[in-house]
Amino acid sequence: MRTTPTDSAAGRRRWRRIGSAVTATAALLLTGLATAAHADTARASAPQVTWTRSCALPRHQGEMACNALRVTGGRTAFQQQHGISAKAADATSPSGYGPADLRAAYGLTSASANNGTGRTIAIVDAYDDPNAESDLAAYRSHYGLPACTTANGCFKKVGQTGSTTSLPAPNSGWAAEISLDLDMAGAVCPNCHITLVEAKSATMTNLGTAVNEAVALGAKYVSNSYGGGESSADATYDSTYFNHPGVAITVSAGDAGYGAEYPAASKYVTAVGGTRLTTSSTTRGWTESVWSTSSTEGTGSGCSAYDSKPAWQTDTGCARRTIADVSAVADPATGVSVYDTYGADGQGWATYGGTSASAPIIASVYALAGTPSSGSYPAAFPYANTSALNDVTSGSNGTCATSYFCTARTGYDGPTGWGTPQGLGAFTG
Repeated sequence: MRTTPTDSAAGRRRWRRIGSAVTATAALLLTGLATAAHADTARASAPQVTWTRSCALPRHQGEMACNALRVTGGRTAFQQQHGISAKAADATSPSGYGPADLRAAYGLTSASANNGTGRTIAIVDAYDDPNAESDLAAYRSHYGLPACTTANGCFKKVGQTGSTTSLPAPNSGWAAEISLDLDMAGAVCPNCHITLVEAKSATMTNLGTAVNEAVALGAKYVSNSYGGGESSADATYDSTYFNHPGVAITVSAGDAGYGAEYPAASKYVTAVGGTRLTTSSTTRGWTESVWSTSSTEGTGSGCSAYDSKPAWQTDTGCARRTIADVSAVADPATGVSVYDTYGADGQGWATYGGTSASAPIIASVYALAGTPSSGSYPAAFPYANTSALNDVTSGSNGTCATSYFCTARTGYDGPTGWGTPQGLGAFTG
């Protein structure tokens, strides 16, 4: 059964850049509503859920949208597996995967003896979430994770210039994104410190400034769960905001199906695709396929129109940067539990998906793996140890002339990269 969004027609348009000659704004006009699901056996058995986007779509070139998708109805895989009835209006208990599930699925249960002690993950988002710290506390308390507060020095919230008092205006959609990102960071790396850097708006310029601030504050792992259309300015953005050797920077591949987005297309970042994650009778105990609902709903992937190919990427079908590098769970139907109380949609527990979930998961795996060596580009690490990843070999996120850009296969492919974490081996220098 296909997963169905509940947005308005405008909200369901694909907004990514379509080809090198189409701007992000034009892309909004050229895309359509979701139609039929792909003939993919794994997805055909997916639970039926409905979901909605958390953030407004970008209206202009250089604007970004967050990739958080909130489940609004139906039964998630977690509910089915645990015999829980669908409770679309009940926000009093979790209905998606929690920390134990994620750590088990990705071989992280005993992957790091210190669980990230002494390491700091930065979360970069736009606008302010006034309830960020209290919501994070509620999530961590429920799952028995160590407290992470301003008072104990674990949590810090700043604006894009580093101020703890001069923060941007609040925004309920981006607040949901912030809650998702913070919760995933804690779920995967429970002892990591977390720095939330809030950009004053959702432009690439302001979000990029926030990335620079995160690095300046000492974070060696920086998660970015947003994206927009590619443009000729991307090479400048690359050198200005994302060229930070010795820092693992992860970026969501996008939620609009096949097609390249920025900053996932940056040659300096780890582009993170999305999967559908379910339990199975295999030795691993879990199975994954490409997350895709239709040709316009699913993990992003593709061949960049502007960004040059990094030296460590060797696929031959794309002369420029290919998206993605690695992947993690993103399908809302197999989504993660999040606690959010800010704004009209923030009423407590909810289930979220989108590559907004997979980007902070991968950033946290990098944090568990240890500090990248000075001068290194951590995006290259998975390419050096592909056997330490779960190869995702089924599913497709659209139609493309070069099949591996949009269809999973053995080895490297666009939607899932080299695969999903199997412990920490693929994320060390």
